[in-house]
Amino acid sequence: MTVSVLDGKRILAVDDEPDVLTVLAQEIKDSCPNCQVDKATTYEKGADAISTSTYDLVILDIMGVQGFDLLDLAVKRKFRVAMLTAHDLTPKALKRSHDAGARAYLPKDKLGEIVPFLEDALQYDFKSGWDRLLDKLDAFFAANFPADWVRFGD
Repeated sequence: MTVSVLDGKRILAVDDEPDVLTVLAQEIKDSCPNCQVDKATTYEKGADAISTSTYDLVILDIMGVQGFDLLDLAVKRKFRVAMLTAHDLTPKALKRSHDAGARAYLPKDKLGEIVPFLEDALQYDFKSGWDRLLDKLDAFFAANFPADWVRFGD
């Protein structure tokens, strides 16, 4: 079995839905038993964790925990960030995530497949990581975004 790049890493996940955090942590731990997953359910707890601890990767819900504000804090600390959303699944939020320095933008529909996306966020430089993500999710975005959506960077 190949060892995941996430193995031995410390990850912070911030989402206002405890069940999402449970599923997320379980998906990561199933693939990477030596990965530490810290969880926060509010903006305040997430901001405190980002400010006082060191993380290899931060996963942020966009809507319920002021994810874009937390993204700014995490990027300032040079943490790699993956944005996670169900309700703000829009081309505008995707581009905003990219432009603000997130390494990934993941629909909650893909929680069961999240580990490879998180591995890419750690393994690849900014542009290569986004190219891989957009390639992998091209059909998903085409099916869920307006018909006139055009992939940025092309």
